[in-house]
Amino acid sequence: MDAPGPLVDIGINLTHDSFEADREAVIARARAAGVVHLIVTGSSLASSPAAARLAATDPGFMSSTAGVHPHHAAELGPAELPALARLIAHDTVVAVGECGLDYYRDLAPRAVQRHAFELQLALAQETGKPLFLHQRDAHRDFAAMIRALGPRAPRAVAHCFTGTLEEAQEYLALGLYLGITGWICDERRGRHLEEVVRHVPPDRLMLETDGPYLLPRTLKPKPASRRNEPGYLGEVCRVVANARGESPESVARASTATAAQFFGRAFVTRAA
Repeated sequence: MDAPGPLVDIGINLTHDSFEADREAVIARARAAGVVHLIVTGSSLASSPAAARLAATDPGFMSSTAGVHPHHAAELGPAELPALARLIAHDTVVAVGECGLDYYRDLAPRAVQRHAFELQLALAQETGKPLFLHQRDAHRDFAAMIRALGPRAPRAVAHCFTGTLEEAQEYLALGLYLGITGWICDERRGRHLEEVVRHVPPDRLMLETDGPYLLPRTLKPKPASRRNEPGYLGEVCRVVANARGESPESVARASTATAAQFFGRAFVTRAA
């Protein structure tokens, strides 16, 4: 696949076990595909330090997030906050999260999820780092908690946005950015996102794979493995561009510039 231009994958679970055997090759393929920066997702008290250590091996090409996903919300209490705050303070950690609410799987009680989310919203306010947010089937509570921050709200991106146009418009009105994944490439459940992305200003739109999940179903030829990886981000860019009536090159440039502004990083705009 021809690279549409410099791309930043704002959400890649590169510490996932599925990358253990060939992580360096995955990174090399990302570079070859025009990806100029990876933001490695931290989603638990174990994976967040691992993501930070991985990013520190090549800080010019990788950064990380640090936080506790709602599935792991029961892990986070006052005793764990100091260590998480110290990790968030590292230069290579560019956002607080993945954090938020998930009422779809409900792997933690909803009250526990909300408490863990509140703790991390406060960490973002204290550290000045933006938020990398997760929301699934919890729109009302999630939006209410963001709205309650008022003018104190940090920059925030709704990672892997899959919601309705009305939800997208509410998030945009709250000041959120939207991260679009290969969900938009799924004709079974993601078609509505083609309409959504037409209404997102270019300075609020970012791209991500969320690998190893959400392999774009529009890839041709189809990969032998169902594992998603950053080298396929160009396909997400192509589908988003087609939906917006723009060129992939234009979407790549704009989304990379938006990521640089959002995360406060001057990304090298050519693959190494």
